[in-house]
Amino acid sequence: MKVHWLNRYLPRSLYGRAAVILLVPVVTVQLVFSIGFIQRHYEGVTRQMTGNVLLEISTLVERVEAAADPFAAAEAAAEYGTPVAIATTLPAASPVEDDRAFYDLSGRVVTRTLRAGLPGLVAVDLSADERSVALLIDTVNGPLGLSFSRQRVSASNPHQLLILMVATSVLMTVIAYFFLWNQLMPVRRMAEAAEAFGRGQTVPFRPAGATELRRAGAAFLEMRGRIERHIDQRTRMLSSVSHDIRTPLTRMRLGLSLLPESEERAALEEDVKDMEGMLEAFLNFARGEGAGPTEPTDPEALLSRVVEKARRGGHVVETGEMPADPVGLVDLRPLAIERALDNLIGNAVRYGSRALVSLAATQRVLRFTVEDDGPGIPPGGREDALRPFVRLDAARNQDAGSGVGLGLSIAADIARQHGGTLRLGESSRLGGLAVDLVIAR
Repeated sequence: MKVHWLNRYLPRSLYGRAAVILLVPVVTVQLVFSIGFIQRHYEGVTRQMTGNVLLEISTLVERVEAAADPFAAAEAAAEYGTPVAIATTLPAASPVEDDRAFYDLSGRVVTRTLRAGLPGLVAVDLSADERSVALLIDTVNGPLGLSFSRQRVSASNPHQLLILMVATSVLMTVIAYFFLWNQLMPVRRMAEAAEAFGRGQTVPFRPAGATELRRAGAAFLEMRGRIERHIDQRTRMLSSVSHDIRTPLTRMRLGLSLLPESEERAALEEDVKDMEGMLEAFLNFARGEGAGPTEPTDPEALLSRVVEKARRGGHVVETGEMPADPVGLVDLRPLAIERALDNLIGNAVRYGSRALVSLAATQRVLRFTVEDDGPGIPPGGREDALRPFVRLDAARNQDAGSGVGLGLSIAADIARQHGGTLRLGESSRLGGLAVDLVIAR
């Protein structure tokens, strides 16, 4: 049975949840032990000590009651109270009601025990002086005031055991904290290595920690190695195939150049050019445009270069919203980002009359947005549009120029290599397609 509401109050990280698992039992044991043992133990001790003092007080009150007059009663009280360390005052004008501090738990037991054994008790004052107990008792010879040390009715340090237990628990929690940190650090390092590999970076990683964590780390390294070998084999295969095909294409281009000028020759030269563009697209996709090291890059300057290059190519490209404050330098692969934006702008001007390019920045992401006034892509076809070698209907396909269905796929791959994503939507300003190239900072 899942308790969904509890997830809102739990830490999100594994480290935080492990700390909760560690601390909750410790705190629970402390509370149960404190309530079930310490409180009851010290209540019993306090009740017993108060009962012993109560016997002396009862004897003193009996002597005061038996005195012939108040003066004789005062002498009797002083005579008996001095040896047993009880100060007496007769007549007394002491408190008229019980008083104690709200945190004085043992004082509640003292008051209850004294009232049960002294019928004439008027008030018990435990707050005027925390080191003494003041009583007011009604006798036949007037109000009798008594005062004696608090240590006689309750333990002098009733919280020593609790303090020792808390201090020991804190010490053990600190030790457990470092042990937990040592055990979870391999998980964090493996997560960082996996995130870096998802962005096209290979960072050093060595399995460590418990046996299960070492097995998971070794499995990750093996998986990473298989993926790297697969990418390398794919790149080599497509490069070899492309190289082999380029040779006959070059011969065809040379042969066509020897033919007289004609419409057939122009059409064949255009076909050869398209084939070369397809090969280039295959190679770009196979190489992985997002691979390679990052470097500090100014996103605004990069966007300006891409827009200016598109304008030089005769396209109508406008610059939309830009950040109000300078973004500064961000670790990017500038050539890969330019390639992705070239693809997106190429799509926009191919299937629309103009493109609008804008940039937004937050503390965590950069968002390049390319909008057009073309027919757009229906919501049901947007997921397919991001798949490699998938072409949509004649109204709009997603390739940036070669017609093989790789334009958006390459842009999406570049976004993933930067820890981001590529989102397709509808342009609210131009009415066509809106593509967000989201990059993690």
